[in-house]
Amino acid sequence: MNDRLNLLAPDYSYYQLVSLSLLRILVGWHLLYEGMAKLANSNWTSAAYLLDSKWLFSGLAEWMVTNPGLLSLVDTLNIWGLTLIGLSLMLGLLSRWGSIAGACLLVLYYLFHPPLVGLEYSKPPEGSYLIVDKNLVEACALFVLAMFPTSHITGLDRFINKD
Repeated sequence: MNDRLNLLAPDYSYYQLVSLSLLRILVGWHLLYEGMAKLANSNWTSAAYLLDSKWLFSGLAEWMVTNPGLLSLVDTLNIWGLTLIGLSLMLGLLSRWGSIAGACLLVLYYLFHPPLVGLEYSKPPEGSYLIVDKNLVEACALFVLAMFPTSHITGLDRFINKD
C-alpha cells in the first residue's frame, strides 16, 4: 500500500495523506449534513439569517429578502450548494472544485455575519468569537484542501484522472 502511495503522491507522507483526506471528509460531512437538514425542513428559509445581517452586506441581504423570487433562488442554491459540495468532498469527486466552491460559500456566510466587535445578532453565537469563527476556519481549511488535492489518491477522482 505504501509503495502505491509513493507512486501516486511522492510528496505526501502516509500521515499527511490520511490527515488531509480525513479533513476533506469531515468538512464534507458537515456541509452535506447542513444541506440535507435544510432540505428536510420544508419551512426552512435563509430570510431570518439574512435579515440579521450586519456590516457590509446588510443592504444586499435586506434586498434579497424583500424579493420573494430571489429569496427562493438563494434558498435553493444554498441547500443544493451545501449538499453537492458536501458530497463532492466526502466522495472525493471533483473535490478541488468542491473545495473552492465550499470556501467561497463559507466566506459569504462569514461576510453576512462577521464576528466583529460592536455587532450583535438576534441569535446568540455557538461560542465566543472575535474575528475568527467556524465559517472562517472551515473556509481556510477548504482553501488548503484545494491546494493539496487528495481525491486523486483517496477519492473517486482517481478513476477520472488517470495520469
